[in-house]
Amino acid sequence: MHWSDEAIVLSARPHGETSAIVELLTRERGRHLGLVKGGRSRRLRPVLQPGNIVKADWRARLSEHLGNFTVEVLESHAARVIDDRAALAGLDTLTALARLLPERDPHEGLYKAATLVVRTFSEGDLWPALLVRWELALLDDLGFGLDLKKCASTGQTRELVYVSPKSGKAVSREAGEPYSDKLFDLPEFLHSGMADDKVVNKGDVANGFRLTTHFFQRHVWKPRGLKPPQSRARLIAILDARDNGTGTQ
Repeated sequence: MHWSDEAIVLSARPHGETSAIVELLTRERGRHLGLVKGGRSRRLRPVLQPGNIVKADWRARLSEHLGNFTVEVLESHAARVIDDRAALAGLDTLTALARLLPERDPHEGLYKAATLVVRTFSEGDLWPALLVRWELALLDDLGFGLDLKKCASTGQTRELVYVSPKSGKAVSREAGEPYSDKLFDLPEFLHSGMADDKVVNKGDVANGFRLTTHFFQRHVWKPRGLKPPQSRARLIAILDARDNGTGTQ
């Protein structure tokens, strides 16, 4: 058995004295593990850093075997974020959440969105909004997608400013106003199709993470007996401090 694919490195853990078990999010084959011989060497350790985009070749005698990877770096993103606390926490968050996907289950759209996030970590205020959108896409691929296109009560598509914590559906300003204290705020960039620093208002990213946190906790973390990634809490704290002028990257 043999295949080649583009992939994002999610993790690498030591195996024996010289090798590593590497976990990749591949473009066409989803989350996939394999053994990299010599993965702990000086040459390969920089290649196998989480967030790097690599070309991976996988070989095994049978498809159900762990198999062996050979990898070649295509884009070195890990080194670019090492001195940026927010971006590093964002990268750690993305790679940790990607591990929620079932092994060897294709998610090409989610992979493409992940590469977009990874490639924008050096672009200031752009990537946090993209990461929120990626989290929503992950929830959707896990079977818990939100419906943010029309109001759950009226069916209208304008003035969608709330989200129901029960149904995960958007609610219009008029329909939701009497219950606003029980609803989540819906950031404009999550339903407008836009996600750049010209339309992401202050507080919108925080509201986006608040929204995804609720549904991850309800549908994924709690049912599986998991805790949220520590890097995610760290990221949210860093972004909140930055927005409030009480911290720096």
